[in-house]
Amino acid sequence: MSNGDIFVGEVIGTAILILFGAGVCAAVTLRHSKARASGWVVIAFGWGFGVLAGAYTAAPLSGGQLNPAVTIGIAVDTGKWDKVWVYLLGQMVGAMLGAVLAYLVYLAQFNANVTSGSGADGADDDGPTPTLGIFSTIPEINNPVANLITEIIATIALVLPILAFGLTKGLGESGTTALVVAFLVVGIGLSLGGPTGYAINPARDLGPRIVHSFLPIPNKGTSGWGYAIIPVAGPLIGGALSGLIYNAAF
Repeated sequence: MSNGDIFVGEVIGTAILILFGAGVCAAVTLRHSKARASGWVVIAFGWGFGVLAGAYTAAPLSGGQLNPAVTIGIAVDTGKWDKVWVYLLGQMVGAMLGAVLAYLVYLAQFNANVTSGSGADGADDDGPTPTLGIFSTIPEINNPVANLITEIIATIALVLPILAFGLTKGLGESGTTALVVAFLVVGIGLSLGGPTGYAINPARDLGPRIVHSFLPIPNKGTSGWGYAIIPVAGPLIGGALSGLIYNAAF
């Protein structure tokens, strides 16, 4: 695969992933959405189907890794680092593009979602409002050490099985295994996502968080930069540990 193919594939695939994921979060969160308050199960399946659609789409070009943690895990396992930067760049650009697309889909709902103060539909004026959770993760309890551990473990639960499936090129290498990985993401969301919102993907959190910071969303509050290192560092550590564990044990 050429660098150009990898970049384009990862941009498109990751954009589709985030379009689905941020889209389902917007659907459940925003006022005047027909799916409002549909719940955590809907969110988990929305992200899972986003992985499936993104991986299938990107597979012919890049293999559909779509996640820096997966890319790092594969590189640690195989020792091949020469194209890692292309994957990471494509994933970040794609994540930002997907966040913008999700915003455009729900533009009217974002503009009608004006809230102020604290309460069920808003947050304190100096903090993030629920709209940040559409784009990026927000922990239920702000405990950096616990949140970091959660993200590391949840990412290992994703990347180690991917390596065990033999997907050294990416999630979309096989139609069957891509489907398995999609349901794996659903399972992680349902089982391990409660504490932090399960970033398990640095690009999935950082790219949309950057987009949230500059989009003209009414009363959006902060972009939660004080927490932003956790959903980046945790998955990267988890991905690297997965590669080391797989290389040593299998």
